[in-house]
Amino acid sequence: MNLRDSNIGKLDQRVYDVLIIGGGINGAVSAAALSGKGAAVALIDKRDFAGFSSQQSSNLAWGGIKYLESGDYTLVRKLCLSRNHLIRHYPSRVKEIRFFSTIEKGFRFHPLILWAGTWVYWLFGNGFTRMPRRVSRQAIAQEEPLVDTRYAAGGCEYSDAYLYDNDSRFVFQFVRSAMDRGCIAANYVESLGARRAGGYWRTKVRDETNGRILEICSKVLINAAGPFVDEHNALTGEETDHHHLFSKGIHLIVPQITPKQRILTFFADDGRLFFVIPMGVRTCIGTTDTRVDSPFTEVTDEDRQFVLDNINKHLKIARPLSRADIIAERCGVRPLVVKARGDGGLRDWMQLSRKHEIDVDWATAHLSIFGGKLTDCVNVGDEVSKIVTRLGIALPYRQYKWYGEPHPSVREEYMHQARLMNLDSYTSPESIESLSSRLWRRYDQQALALLAEIRENPRQAEVLIKGTDYIRCEIRLARHQEMIVKLEDFLRRRSKIGLVVRREDIRNADGLMEACEILFGDQAREKYDEYFLERSDAGG
Repeated sequence: MNLRDSNIGKLDQRVYDVLIIGGGINGAVSAAALSGKGAAVALIDKRDFAGFSSQQSSNLAWGGIKYLESGDYTLVRKLCLSRNHLIRHYPSRVKEIRFFSTIEKGFRFHPLILWAGTWVYWLFGNGFTRMPRRVSRQAIAQEEPLVDTRYAAGGCEYSDAYLYDNDSRFVFQFVRSAMDRGCIAANYVESLGARRAGGYWRTKVRDETNGRILEICSKVLINAAGPFVDEHNALTGEETDHHHLFSKGIHLIVPQITPKQRILTFFADDGRLFFVIPMGVRTCIGTTDTRVDSPFTEVTDEDRQFVLDNINKHLKIARPLSRADIIAERCGVRPLVVKARGDGGLRDWMQLSRKHEIDVDWATAHLSIFGGKLTDCVNVGDEVSKIVTRLGIALPYRQYKWYGEPHPSVREEYMHQARLMNLDSYTSPESIESLSSRLWRRYDQQALALLAEIRENPRQAEVLIKGTDYIRCEIRLARHQEMIVKLEDFLRRRSKIGLVVRREDIRNADGLMEACEILFGDQAREKYDEYFLERSDAGG
């Protein structure tokens, strides 16, 4: 029996302290925090973990410098400290990176004002990152010749942070941490609504893979359904002080524009910050900011043209980027929090921040988590833990530090073993990172088990899917530990293959069918066909 089937079999076998609906970043950190502190937790998601908004971010853990303009200084201060916290506790996954900003002539703020703003931003972060600096037009041309400086008035450089892997992998690592501490988690399990009866929440759920109906009993119910929070509250009859508005953002993944490991930033034609983000041998460009009424969005021709026009306007690329250069696309909504009673955010909605709010129904022990962003995830987990305690749930290990990478001594033991077996000699020639570093970042203490497999059989260190970095023993681990139901779960979320390799190249990659056989056994061909059929129906 695989891990997912085993967990689903346990969902209706006991009364849980807490049931969490939604396996995006808010649900994942809530599960990790509560499980680590000793609560009995169940976590379900209608789709895959991080299968909606949490897989469509810019991969940035930033303090929200743009919110200085709207005067939301308290939020900026909080986010800067949260960013520092992530860098400190996830040193292999969250890394400081420089933002190289160019300001055009005639912009609403003089470059000196923006430069001063970067110093305020740096001070709000307690000077944790490298100091900002002013960059003249001449310096921009010298340091980053790719930038078109014909209309530039100057610029500045400052620091924020980014996720070395993709956002959905970062989210899943919280889910994995929760399961390691006793959480019963299952993806592709949909909540059909819940009712309060006899002092408990009774939530009817359906296994999306076979239609089986279960009922999960819990003392507390947490709605962490991301952009679907309002929808699920309607199912349970919960009324809240807040609700969501949606802003659609897209990113295009294109071949590497510049090998320099820093983020180029501009102000796009709509006034929004526009990013050129390094992604290994690829570059991620965007984003848009379009108000939409539904969480379900798609990339339009207008969206693509907006991003391509802006990149070609600001950079001197030998051959301007066209649609033929697009390797993959990301499209999702930002759930923006507004008061349920008021103007609904109709005025200046582009200035709405990504802050989170947690509405609590103390009478029924129900929490609704609105908004939020990756940067602030640890605070969400701690805040949820405090609320659950006030609702009467005992957390026997309230002081347990539930987040962060393992103690440095664990990493040192792993690296020592890796050196003794000369692990890095197995690194693929196409890789931009040593194998020892990559395995630790993606699996931390589980990487020790991978070393044991490679020692026993060196074939386990062979790249299985040509054109990617993924080795045979990683696929084996994914099958047993990462609850992969569809091929897309692996290609798009547990890994970022689907983001950096063209679909046709994936289809034709040597070793893909063998990977499917490891992941799905007798269902390998069915899962393979399902993925490529669905992608074709989606237009790419």
